[in-house]
Amino acid sequence: MRTLLNKKIPLQKYRRKTCRICGSSKLYPFLSLGSMPIPNGFLEKSDLHKSELHYPLKVCVCESCFLVQLKHVIPAEIMFKNYLYIPSTSQTMVTHFQKFADEIIKKAGIHKITFVVDIGSNDGTLLSILKKKGKRVLGIDPAENLAAVANTRGIKTMNAYFNSNTAEKVLRQYGKADVITATNVIAHIDNLHNVIAGIKALLQTNGLFIIEAPYLIDLLDNNEFDTIYHEHLSYLSIRPLIKLFDQYDLRIIDIKKQSIHGGSVRIFISHKESNHSVHPRVEKCIAEEKLKKLHLRSTYNEFARRVKVIKRDLVHFLKRIKKDGRTIIGYGASAKGNVLLNYCEISTDIINYIVDSTPYKHGKYTPGTHIPIYPETKIKNETPDYTVLFSWNFAKEIIEKNKKYRERGGQFIITIPYLKIV
Repeated sequence: MRTLLNKKIPLQKYRRKTCRICGSSKLYPFLSLGSMPIPNGFLEKSDLHKSELHYPLKVCVCESCFLVQLKHVIPAEIMFKNYLYIPSTSQTMVTHFQKFADEIIKKAGIHKITFVVDIGSNDGTLLSILKKKGKRVLGIDPAENLAAVANTRGIKTMNAYFNSNTAEKVLRQYGKADVITATNVIAHIDNLHNVIAGIKALLQTNGLFIIEAPYLIDLLDNNEFDTIYHEHLSYLSIRPLIKLFDQYDLRIIDIKKQSIHGGSVRIFISHKESNHSVHPRVEKCIAEEKLKKLHLRSTYNEFARRVKVIKRDLVHFLKRIKKDGRTIIGYGASAKGNVLLNYCEISTDIINYIVDSTPYKHGKYTPGTHIPIYPETKIKNETPDYTVLFSWNFAKEIIEKNKKYRERGGQFIITIPYLKIV
């Protein structure tokens, strides 16, 4: 494998010395994935000769509240001004949001929902479903390209970061929200206190704040190290969140596990003074986290050990089949795929190209490893011997979509939670 030669150029970033939830300085580092470019920083062909900015990926756990978090933070503007992950390109995600919209309405019960605010609303996929159900909706997203797409689709979207100031603007223009949603957003936020203060101000007395995020237990159990990257500043579990919400007189009233993204949790939060009751699932989740020993260093050290084994086994296997003359491509130009490629130092000497369903990514190249990205149709016209499934969280959908490829003798390589050929 060739050595990745791009120069590591320092840029504005800072190293956290205290926990972003409780302020403790007891941060125990347990895993380093090295330095790499921002995984969603796809390149144009004209960028390939330029030096790329690399940032460290080190993970630690707070030994006071047990929040797992990145050691280094880079400016959000670098990651989110133009964002290329779009849920509407995946039928799995569209179906997921359709079911989520139904649950939002059901969970509200007797409390009538008229106004829904979605933080990190992306292209408006969730809000478009709720709008069709007769709800008044507002999206808030910092990505200029996605806010423009959503507004074009008729989903009113503010191009902004959500914080207490944004909440005040929404209050003045629209009034309080009956429901505030944030799917795969909270883990991206450095100043959580400013955001939760905004939620507190914007939410109706009996309103619901609903977040969805990858769950730490699933990340650890399934060896999902490739979901660790710069925009994911925190890796969420229930006990740290209880401490966070308690500071703003908010409480978790229910938790539902989801299979999406390799294992997520949907968390329902309300004002303490609301008349929502707390579901027994909350205590059950707390008990499970204690049973999983999320408070012990040994849990995280063992995870780090397994990550190194996965890297060793994958690199060895790919080198061997490449030496045997096999052709290898990738499926899914995902952020998680770019983490794996950079951590394992896999580039065009191993992977010929990657196919992806997102039109915005076609013709671009992967950050750090410079692998070209093509439309999914390319795999239908060619039959590479092996296809590494970087978007393993959509494995079922992708494999079903490519039955003919497998019938022609092609095989998929799944890397998480362990190396598997299908």
